[in-house]
Amino acid sequence: MNKPAKIITACATCAAALGLGVLAVMINKDKKAVPIYSDVIETTVPVEVTTKELPDDLAEKYGFVPSQLGMTDRAKSLRHVNKDVIGWIKVDGLQIDYPIVRDPGEIHSDQAFYGGRDYYPNFFYLDNDLYRQYDEKGSLFLDYRDNFGSIESEQSTNQVIYGHAWWNGEMLGCTREYRLNPDFYWNNPFIHVSSNYKDYDYVIFAILVTSGTYDETDFHYWDMEDLSSEEDFNFYIDKCKSRWLFDTGVDVKYGDKLITLSTCYSDVDNSRFLVVGRRLRDGEVAGDTNSIQRTEAWLQAKKQEAEQAAEEQPQQ
Repeated sequence: MNKPAKIITACATCAAALGLGVLAVMINKDKKAVPIYSDVIETTVPVEVTTKELPDDLAEKYGFVPSQLGMTDRAKSLRHVNKDVIGWIKVDGLQIDYPIVRDPGEIHSDQAFYGGRDYYPNFFYLDNDLYRQYDEKGSLFLDYRDNFGSIESEQSTNQVIYGHAWWNGEMLGCTREYRLNPDFYWNNPFIHVSSNYKDYDYVIFAILVTSGTYDETDFHYWDMEDLSSEEDFNFYIDKCKSRWLFDTGVDVKYGDKLITLSTCYSDVDNSRFLVVGRRLRDGEVAGDTNSIQRTEAWLQAKKQEAEQAAEEQPQQ
């Protein structure tokens, strides 16, 4: 169950960004001339790129792998800016509408692309933006061990995305709506995630708070991206359900693809707030909650609630 690399990167919090301030200041750059995300999409001319058109050294440097599906225009544009771009995420009802970068793993000072400084895995984008310039807000970034490429059979079962919980709702700060407003989830349960090749929809099945300290929990979600065995998968789901704030009723089974959004909950006890979803199945439609497959237990409970409510209605 435990992975060899136990880098606890669930610390994608405002405090974590400030704690890395000494390192971040050393790579601070002037951002006045840096375009915003929408400018990149609108002004960058997407080009069809193949490995044959790239010199061998550039193909190797940027890790370009051709796909039969082909990259989306947005991905082509964004990868002109940053080779780590792995996709885009948008959440209904929230201000989450950002590119996703994948953390490059351990960075050494001889890698000029990242500013010539050393970084541990899953640390660079805690306080660097899409343009690899210092920004305390950081970026939304995929765990360095996760695969979200063009071949779905090779994609990681669980895509873990980290981001800061900023007070003004930026990055993943706005996900607090799921715990502060009881009705918000039922009106906004869908997450839309695009890889560089294809669009995917997810329905949130668990909203929970858990520990981010390795020795204080047996739920090391930050080390659980594979989940290739049914035992590992069920362990992850059971841990989510044992901590969730309420029962969503969404059916989750081995074979489903998952996404986990991780941000801070409290710096006092190093706890984390997670929003976990599963990819929609055939026949399910994003935006249509009635199309989502629910557990039999949840359906029965709702039926009983409806019957009880009908019995309590005053006779006319």
